Amino acid sequence: MTRFLFMFWIGLGIIPLTSANPISNLNSFTGLTKKYPGAEYVTLFDSTRVRMMESGLSYYLEHQMVMILTPGGGKHFRVFKSDYDPLTASVEIRKIIVYYKNGYTKELNTLDEIDYPAPAGTILWGSRQKMTEIGRLEPGDSFEVFLSKKGFAYALLDTQREDDKYIPPMRGHFYDIVPFWSDAPLLLKVYQVAIPNSKVVNFQVYNGKLNIRKEKKAENSLFTFSLSDIKPFASEPNMVALSDVAPKLLISTAPDWQAKSKWFYSVNEAYGSFKSTPEIDQKVKEILRGSVSEIDSVGKLTHWVADELRYLGLSMGKGEGYTLHRGSTDFLDRCGVCKDKAGMLVTMLRSAGFKAYPSMTMAGSRIDRIPADQFNHSVVVVKLSDGKLHLLDPTWVPFVRELWSSAEQQQNYLPGIPDGSDLLETPVSSPKNHFVKINASSQLTREGTLTGEISIIAEGQSDASLRRMFTGSYKANWKSNLENELLKITPQAKILKSTYGDDPYNYMAGPIDLRISYEIPDYATVTESEILFTPLAASGIFSGAMRNLFIDVKADIRHFPFHDTCSRSIEITDKTIIPSGYKLSWTPKIEKSTGIGASFEASYSLDGTQLKLNERAEYYKRIYTPEDWPSFRVAVRMQKTISENPVILTL
Repeated sequence: MTRFLFMFWIGLGIIPLTSANPISNLNSFTGLTKKYPGAEYVTLFDSTRVRMMESGLSYYLEHQMVMILTPGGGKHFRVFKSDYDPLTASVEIRKIIVYYKNGYTKELNTLDEIDYPAPAGTILWGSRQKMTEIGRLEPGDSFEVFLSKKGFAYALLDTQREDDKYIPPMRGHFYDIVPFWSDAPLLLKVYQVAIPNSKVVNFQVYNGKLNIRKEKKAENSLFTFSLSDIKPFASEPNMVALSDVAPKLLISTAPDWQAKSKWFYSVNEAYGSFKSTPEIDQKVKEILRGSVSEIDSVGKLTHWVADELRYLGLSMGKGEGYTLHRGSTDFLDRCGVCKDKAGMLVTMLRSAGFKAYPSMTMAGSRIDRIPADQFNHSVVVVKLSDGKLHLLDPTWVPFVRELWSSAEQQQNYLPGIPDGSDLLETPVSSPKNHFVKINASSQLTREGTLTGEISIIAEGQSDASLRRMFTGSYKANWKSNLENELLKITPQAKILKSTYGDDPYNYMAGPIDLRISYEIPDYATVTESEILFTPLAASGIFSGAMRNLFIDVKADIRHFPFHDTCSRSIEITDKTIIPSGYKLSWTPKIEKSTGIGASFEASYSLDGTQLKLNERAEYYKRIYTPEDWPSFRVAVRMQKTISENPVILTL
């Protein structure tokens, strides 16, 4: 096997790019288990060779070799699967060779593979999987896989010849996004692509360094990228997407994002994605009846599309992908995925006289400067009378009191507009747009019983988090869902009354307002001379609206950016009438935070028999840098300190 691995490396021309052979002396089972204790398997090499044609059609050859180190690793690879979309790509498991530790060899080929529909949820686009059963693998066994692929990631164009359907949407261009990270140790990864000399190639390595070689041949240029001894990435809690911090290669022949924006605009206009119909025009007039301003009109149309089109992806066949379904189709189906909802909203906005366009974005990770197609979500921009483009997202705002979901702040997007656009970024939403206000007024008896009322009012994404206990549940459970917020904190509580407003479904009527009246026996711990209790408003009740409390703050420092769900402000006020004769003798030590990531301040005071707690926190954004961590950490830690440490009253 040593000679085989060495010849593989020489065949790809990688030896001159590295100072030492990382596979040497590590291809034995014993050597690998010593080098990578705890690993279930090791990928000895992972190579991809790509040949791009002038049309943009690309052919891929993939070759991997894996050694099993534990029974768990053998179980993981008992079958080998490869996903593909038959409308846009083809994949063939050409051969699998299994090398057993006893010296026996088994070869599997295309006759052993099974082709079947891929499991699907709400997106039914006809994706498929090919699978070959490798069988039982023991520690010390290894196997090679040879795959051939052709195609791309999205469908658009009509087919004429057999391979034409595999030509990418932006005809004549090529892009690829190549991760150079791995879930398990990987001794050598190689990516090699041959691109016609007529193309201008842009590439960039992010979050690390690769060995790079470029060779210009008679008809094409050969680019080779490699990295050796790749270890599993050491992630951190609530870290941003792995693709934002781990090594990766982006390569593209598209000139820039401006060209991509123009193309996205023109391809959907040519298809007629936003052509209205008399039925749509009539519905728009009906929706806008009584509107008092342009933003009111835009809001009504956005929320109609958000609420009335079910999230369910049905394939249009040829053209599924970058082409947005025609508005007439979406209006008839009353369902679709993000791009269909976006297309329906653009159609309705244009019917109402607005200039509106579709946009592409990437929910959950960063889009980098190389114009490779780093998109997974579709939204809308509309030009209002101020001359600016305003973002709308009908997919993410059902039961959300926003037109653009602030859970997508600090996110890159690319509008498809006539003159083209550079890559843009969604703005940070002020924490005050997503306030949480908790107020409790109680009376504590000498026996430790707490009686009173607690209320919470919230807006924006905080409103949506709380409202979900109603909109995501049967009406029969609404009352118990609300009351369980208190019972989770203190199970012995007696609910005297609870209210959640007239109709939580009517989310545009105003911010959510929840109230619970209670009597809680034995809420406080009482001794002969002391009472210990935590003010109810600060106990962690309604924590679902404060997702910052679920972020692990044990680490002193962070090395990578991290994320919350949204910016937010928190105001907690608790007034408790305590038995006469008691004084406030101990409270948790509270630190004030005024940093760049978050702010926090709180105070206890006793005025006669009224114990008052005031707590204020602001978390400034959704995505934070490591430099934001100290102030963010203090704010979260202080919130938890107050909720976890009771005050002490003494006679």
